[in-house]
Formats: sequence, structure tokens, C-alpha cells
Amino acid sequence: MNAVVKGMLDSAALRVAVWSLALALVALPVVAVVNGWIGAERWPLRTLRVQGDLQRVDAAKLRAVVLPHARRGFFAVRLDDAQAAVADLAWVEHAEVRKRWPDVLEVTVVEHRPFARWGGDRVLSEEGKLFPVAGIDVPASLPRLDGPAGQEAAVMALYGQSRELFAPAGFDVRAMALDRRGSWRLQLADGVEVVVGSREARLRMARFARLLPQLLAQRRGEALLRADLRYTNGFALTWGDPAQS
Repeated sequence: MNAVVKGMLDSAALRVAVWSLALALVALPVVAVVNGWIGAERWPLRTLRVQGDLQRVDAAKLRAVVLPHARRGFFAVRLDDAQAAVADLAWVEHAEVRKRWPDVLEVTVVEHRPFARWGGDRVLSEEGKLFPVAGIDVPASLPRLDGPAGQEAAVMALYGQSRELFAPAGFDVRAMALDRRGSWRLQLADGVEVVVGSREARLRMARFARLLPQLLAQRRGEALLRADLRYTNGFALTWGDPAQS
């Protein structure tokens, strides 16, 4: 290789090195800001703005989980991480975190609206979603529902129908369950257990609800403890002392 060619190559290599160094010097401050290495004190997030009607989400816990992310500053805050932290809080169905120039971190929270207890360890929301009981105070007034996975909508629907059927006679339904064999059972607010069965559930409940006041009137002084509706032409009823009910 002659001296002229070697000199040209060395000159090109030098230019590449210079440009690489220049680009690094330009990019390094940007990377440092974006990663929160510098600049957090220059572009701090001073305001936490919470959107949503918070009835059950603990506002203090919400601030506590957002604060470590906000400390990174406007440019370095990792919105996905902050959003995941908020979504993990009890009662949160959905969370969204945004930043607003120059110093606002905006958190939008949608709460679960409880519809019923589901089984022994979960709550069913009005949207038909299940979430765990752990770490939350479940309202004592919630009805108790249960059923196989994927049957939440069916249980909610028949529960609503059962309440409409028993309400005219002055009774409320406090619990309903569907077992793995497809058999239904419910419990009235006064403790009466009603076995509905797997066939024509709504029709059987309607017939029983219509006749219940008459059945009770015929056995004054006794309490109805259990009713089995799995009969074509009637019901199997279990009566007992009122003190047992």
C-alpha cells in the first residue's frame, strides 16, 4: 500500500472517530436525562393529578406507589411501570398514567364496582370480572354467588331473575350457586335453602315464588327450612321450629 492511499485511509478513520465522538457527546446528555441520571431536579414532577371517582381505592397508598416513579423527573418517568404499580392496588380495575408538561403526572383510575362475593376468596364486579378478596374490606351486604369458571354471566343473570320472581312475595335472594353438574340452588334472606335443580330453573322458581306465601300460611308456627323443587308436580318441603331458622 503506498503512502498516499494509507494517508487517505487514516484520514477517513480519523473523521469517523471524530464524528462518533461528537455524536456521543450530543447523545450522552439526552440518554442521561431520559434515564434519570441527571435533570430530575431540573424537570421535576411536582403535581399528582388523580382522575376518577375514588370510593374504595386508598388515596394514600396511591400516592405512595406513584412517588418513586415521579422522582425520576418529567423526561425519565416510566409511565408503564407507574401504571402497573397503580393497577396492582386493591379495588383498581383499570389504571392509566400520563404526564402533562411541565410538571404534572396524571393518574386515571377506574374502580371495581362490587356486585357479589364469589366463592370463598373473590369478589364479582358489576362488569362480571373476578378479583381477589385479599387486602380489601368486602361490604357485608353483598350477596354470595358461586359457579364454575366462565359461568359468571349466567349466574349473575339467573340471580337477577330470581330476585324479580321472589320480590312480589316479599322475599329476597341472598345467595345462589351453580355446581359443576349444572344444578342450581339458592338461599333466601331468611335462611331458607332452595334446591332448584338443573332443568327449567326459572320456571321452577317462578312457580315456587308464586305459591310460597300460601305454603307458609298453611303452616303457621313452623319455619320453612328447605325446599326441593326438583319434582314435576310439587315441592319437597322441610319444616322445623322457628328457632332453627
